[in-house]
Amino acid sequence: MTEPHGAGVVAEGFGLKGPRGWVFRDVGVDLPPGGILAIEGPSGSGRTCLLLALTGRMRPTAGFAEIGGLRVPRAMTAVRRISALGPVAGVSELDPALTVAEHLGERVLLRRRHHTSLGGTLRALVRPRAERAAEKRRRTDDALTAAGLDLAGLPNGGRTSVRDLERLEALRLSVALALVGRPRLLAVDDLDLGLSDAERTVAWDLLRSVAADGTTVVAVCGLAPAGTDAVRPAGAPRRTERTERIEGTAENTTGKGTADALAETGRA
Repeated sequence: MTEPHGAGVVAEGFGLKGPRGWVFRDVGVDLPPGGILAIEGPSGSGRTCLLLALTGRMRPTAGFAEIGGLRVPRAMTAVRRISALGPVAGVSELDPALTVAEHLGERVLLRRRHHTSLGGTLRALVRPRAERAAEKRRRTDDALTAAGLDLAGLPNGGRTSVRDLERLEALRLSVALALVGRPRLLAVDDLDLGLSDAERTVAWDLLRSVAADGTTVVAVCGLAPAGTDAVRPAGAPRRTERTERIEGTAENTTGKGTADALAETGRA
């Protein structure tokens, strides 16, 4: 196992209250670098909002969290810099009109420009074309390998449109895009949505592989696999002692709190 470069996640009394009540509240987390945390429960229970709050993309109203030692809400911008989103509906969705190669090329370009804006040297933008192309290939190859996405296995290779991807392939692409910038924390929403039982096993194996490479992973799901640390929304099925180390509650008393909170967060 690679030495973790991931960000530890700690939270106490973490909560978000919207116009119609609590979206999630009293969440406690103690996740080491390179660990995996599942946010499990039914849709509408505040799962996505908790995910976004832990990545600095939604401002909590109670308690605090520390991501890699950076406190939320005080250092939300810094937390966004060290974290990356996989698929999150309405926030980081894939564009069905683009091809796989176009998504990858765009992400590498945005990552390079973002790095320069954060204090990188201008040399990163004016290097010889061959050097930039080599870096692009290295970053995309590393990310694709980590996500287990083989372009040669797609119908039209890198020219395959996102709309033609199977659900598991689209998940792998989203994870690869997130890993291009080598984040310390990877966040994935609705991991098991639309997947068969066999595909869910593959998806969790993917996240375990990412964590084994040292990146901390937080994933939203309906039900986490046995042995996975989890935060449970209120009303989710009771679990065994495996979740006693990490406790939390989340609720959406009107069914609209999550939507209200999502409407207030900007795109990552």
